[in-house]
Amino acid sequence: MNNSSCSLDIILLLQLQLWHLQIAFSYNASYLPVENIALNCGTHSSEFIPYDERNWIGDASSKYVSSKANSRSQIAKAPITDASIPEVPYMTARVFHSQFTYRFNVTPGPKFIRLHFYPTSYLGFNVSKAFVSVTTASLTIDYFNSLTNIGQLKLAYVMKEFTIHVSGKTFELTFTPSSNDSDAYAFVNGIEVVSMPSNLYIQGDNNPVPLVGHDDVLYYIYNNSALETMYRVNVGGDEIPAKYDTGMFRTWIRDNNNMFGAATLEPSNMTMPILYPNSVPAYTAPEGVYRTARAMAAFQNGLMNLNYNLSWFFPIDSGFNYLVRLHFCEAFFDLTLINQMVFTINLNNQTAEKGFDIIALSGGRGVPVYRDFVVMVPEASEAKQDLWIDLFPTVDSKPQYYDAFLNGVEIFKLSSGEGNLAGLNPVNNESESAMLVPHVATSKKPKKIRFIIIGCGLVVLGITLSILLCLIVCRLNFLRPKRVSWCGLLTGQIKKVMNSSSRHQFSMDEIRVATNNFDEALVIGMGGFGKVYKGSFNCGSTFVAIKRGNPMSEQGALEFETEIHTLSQLRHQNLVSLMGYCQEDGEMILAYEYMSNGTLFDHLHLRQREELPLSWIQRLEICIGVARGLHYLHTGTENKIIHRDIKTSNILLDHNWVAKISDFGLSKASNTTLVSTNIKGSVGYLDPEYFRYHKLTEKSDVYSFGVVLLEVVSARPAVSLVEDDEHGNLADWAQYCWENNITAQLVDPDLEKKIAAECFELYIGLAKKCLAERAVERPPMGDVLQSLVLALQLQKNSYTGMAPGTDVKRTENIGSNSNSDLTPGVEFSEIMMPIGR
Repeated sequence: MNNSSCSLDIILLLQLQLWHLQIAFSYNASYLPVENIALNCGTHSSEFIPYDERNWIGDASSKYVSSKANSRSQIAKAPITDASIPEVPYMTARVFHSQFTYRFNVTPGPKFIRLHFYPTSYLGFNVSKAFVSVTTASLTIDYFNSLTNIGQLKLAYVMKEFTIHVSGKTFELTFTPSSNDSDAYAFVNGIEVVSMPSNLYIQGDNNPVPLVGHDDVLYYIYNNSALETMYRVNVGGDEIPAKYDTGMFRTWIRDNNNMFGAATLEPSNMTMPILYPNSVPAYTAPEGVYRTARAMAAFQNGLMNLNYNLSWFFPIDSGFNYLVRLHFCEAFFDLTLINQMVFTINLNNQTAEKGFDIIALSGGRGVPVYRDFVVMVPEASEAKQDLWIDLFPTVDSKPQYYDAFLNGVEIFKLSSGEGNLAGLNPVNNESESAMLVPHVATSKKPKKIRFIIIGCGLVVLGITLSILLCLIVCRLNFLRPKRVSWCGLLTGQIKKVMNSSSRHQFSMDEIRVATNNFDEALVIGMGGFGKVYKGSFNCGSTFVAIKRGNPMSEQGALEFETEIHTLSQLRHQNLVSLMGYCQEDGEMILAYEYMSNGTLFDHLHLRQREELPLSWIQRLEICIGVARGLHYLHTGTENKIIHRDIKTSNILLDHNWVAKISDFGLSKASNTTLVSTNIKGSVGYLDPEYFRYHKLTEKSDVYSFGVVLLEVVSARPAVSLVEDDEHGNLADWAQYCWENNITAQLVDPDLEKKIAAECFELYIGLAKKCLAERAVERPPMGDVLQSLVLALQLQKNSYTGMAPGTDVKRTENIGSNSNSDLTPGVEFSEIMMPIGR
């Protein structure tokens, strides 16, 4: 390694360390709690925990438990040690069969009370009997059962957080087992008592909250109220652990499990300060909340966003009022004027605020604001129901941008009556319970048997009717002509998705007008699904790509179903958006946003003579866009989505050369690491391990993307169409070049002397990692994305001289200082931030 390369590595390392320090500084606590009590129940020892950087005190030797505690309770260890569960505070517990009280000496004021539960068979007791009532002077939770709660939340352990106001210098926290059963008991694993600023959530007369759905009605949250934290979410960003909160040890979770339709915004520039105003103190939320967000998809025609909502849903308890706090900070759009972006906030299908203008409220960029609302959730037959948050553009004021965004969400259940937060325990099915506790026979068994007999009878009857129905259908099909129509293949599931989809349903007349009755002159593409036409609506003001399926193709019906299922759930700036569909006259037609610059394949392999080749900077930016889209598919949805057909012909380019992934007909959604499936994909891009073992993972997409990386730098097709080409397979040819140290031969002649050496080395090394024979050796898309952004930075630095220690002469063997590729540089912090989640 020569001196210039070493100098560059040192500079990058120093900048990386500087970035980490900047992150740590931005998270520095802005509030110092008077009380910061963390009890590890059921043990004598104390332990410092790096996770939240606190000393957890064993309650058995603490001043918060009386000397008589051991006569009225027992300490216990979890019978099974699970490495995935934090040892503190979940591996020990205090167990009690009668009322038990902890007493805390504190200063008056609002406090966070956090209770930790890990349900297992302590001391051989049946965990299903562990119902507990928790009370203070201002809080009541009746007969909470941690087992049913973790079953509903799909977690191994649970933490419940409450906000109460302590009026005196002491307060007591009392645990009482349910009195319904003689063998009932209660337990707790950990207790936290943490002070909080006055007026953070309990604001009394200072800040009454509008009651959604009741015009001019205000809701007051006084000191006698108790709040239970249901959700605290960092929208569009990663989890923010307790130690990185603003001094109160709150945890901010990701929004992936609650997102219904949204695109991801890039993290804001870390050098831009977050300017907390007096109305929003710095302890309100960490800077990390305000530096990430989700917004609507970026359409070529911004008016398309008027057809959509930006939506999240949150399961909550029925029969309570809820405080909903929404956090906003403009750090992404370069908004500086009033009326540039205005949107409506809906909560539970009711207008909470119309005409929300972030600049009008904050006064400028980087200034956080939040809005509080109270939502009444009526009692229902179900213990749980969903609370919806919907944002969508406001059209009345004709803003410059038809868009909406959100940075963070907090949802609190408000106590009814005198501090009562008692809700129904979620119903937990027997299969979940059986994994944790043995089945115990009860007097209700005869009733169970009766239900089983009735259920079996109904099942037999249903099977009989199904067989008869199938025989009738088969008979009718035998008598029908054999021509297959999509109308016959359209399943009820497709109809359900189409009927529930927010996408527009076009009529056949509209489609015929848009395509000039399917004029062959408007055909812009062809695939296994059918022809693609360039269409237009609104007298040519809106262009669309209209995919008309082949009615004779049975495979097309399955592809159509997958496309509807997938794209109805996805919103991202690097995924092609589905605008609508048509289901008339036996046809299946899909309408997408129009991508005026066609496919990446065309620009690499079918370029006209008069067209300029894509510059290296353009190619890097296209690869970064595709990587962002794939990273979102793999990590940004509840069930990861494996595309299965990543190739340059499925990468489309809009009028700004933004890359978007298309064609989801072969995609697979899964919540497991590995999917066993029939082989699907395209020759030349197919993961060899997937081909060999039929085991599909997201790393199959990584392999395909590795081929795309080679195609981009070489302008060679993945599979050569020339019969006598000895290097017909691009991946094999690249492997030959690597083995014989002739990687420079992979470079497109149009790029000769235009690629910086450091950039090329990083890029080719990344492609090699993506094409690793074994899937486990390939990097995740998040790592791929960060490497590509770094490669772009290295290329730009070779032009601008931004990186001290860069030897420009080293670029001459592969790149040059030609200004033809020169574009503005990016901040180093953009390289290392987690991107595209």
